[in-house]
Amino acid sequence: MTNRKIKVLIVDDSAVVRQTLAKVLESDPDIQVIGMAQDPFVAAERIKTLVPDVITLDVEMPRMDGITFLQKIMSQHPIPVVMCSTLTTKGSETALRAMEYGAIEIITKPKMGTKEFLEESRIRICDAVKAAAMANVRQITRRQTPPPTAPQPTSRAAALSQGKVEPKLTADAVLPPPTKSRAMSQTTEKVIIVGASTGGTEALRVFLEAMPVNAPGIVIVQHMPEHFTKAFADRLNGLCSIHVKEAENNDSVVRGRALIAPGSKHALLKRSGARYFVEIKDGPLVSRHRPSVDVLFRSAARYAGANAVGVIMTGMGDDGARGMKEMKDSGSYNLAQDEKSCVVFGMPKEAIKHGGVDAVLPLERLANEVIRLCDS
Repeated sequence: MTNRKIKVLIVDDSAVVRQTLAKVLESDPDIQVIGMAQDPFVAAERIKTLVPDVITLDVEMPRMDGITFLQKIMSQHPIPVVMCSTLTTKGSETALRAMEYGAIEIITKPKMGTKEFLEESRIRICDAVKAAAMANVRQITRRQTPPPTAPQPTSRAAALSQGKVEPKLTADAVLPPPTKSRAMSQTTEKVIIVGASTGGTEALRVFLEAMPVNAPGIVIVQHMPEHFTKAFADRLNGLCSIHVKEAENNDSVVRGRALIAPGSKHALLKRSGARYFVEIKDGPLVSRHRPSVDVLFRSAARYAGANAVGVIMTGMGDDGARGMKEMKDSGSYNLAQDEKSCVVFGMPKEAIKHGGVDAVLPLERLANEVIRLCDS
């Protein structure tokens, strides 16, 4: 049986970026770059004949910006789009707005760096494109914000078989496994622990907007590049009743606050006496991600146990599946987003398969159920 490659169209005004991105993507045996375009007008002509599975789209371009082109794509002929942005505050905010309009992933433009940095970037970029190819386009268009003016899944194991990518590290690389005995006795103070990836920016908005002002403290890992998480947290903070911020080392986990792990850093839940707080630390990619949901969930199993309620949302891959089972074994009650409301059902599906999930619910019901569990 022959696996069909994911066909990608690259749209970027920089010839250097186009060539570099093409080289990165075609290093993966599951991906084929079928065309490149320097602006949306050229891209529109290419799409008429090429019909890509995924488009990588620059944010700022001449003649037509990426946001406007994205709106046209999603309204006329929906194709999964991955935004390609620079590591700037302006770029972060614009790319996040693009995700509200239907883009499903953000990647940072490839640039020169250490060998380790380049390999990590390659993994993130290729995985973002694979996640986009697996996305539920109907779910994307359903959540699309109206404009202001008006495939086949592929195996990531194939890349590993080429010998170019090291096997995925587990949470052992950052934190030892929890002890077999339950972490601690249940207390009156609960914490909510959340993991999300592809499609998670919109899922988290729905989830957090439904949280009451006195909701238990929340710690979140959303797979997102460095510098983008602060803009994401600030955007949510303006929409929600609770306070949402990018997590900083030693931030307290308290009622009425949600902490989002910073991009390119692991976030761990810790406890000192009656106080929960977060530790932000460096470390290798775990389950191919940093921050990793598995790392956060394992720390919750170790330091919160039955005091935690776990939630795993839309996303590709299996990050969080092992950690959620560890949370359940430590006494927590765990929820998963259902397939119908997910953009990609990978992470919840794997968590269910690993036996770590107690209930599967639509996105719109998750927040109310979490609050009910915390109050009971």
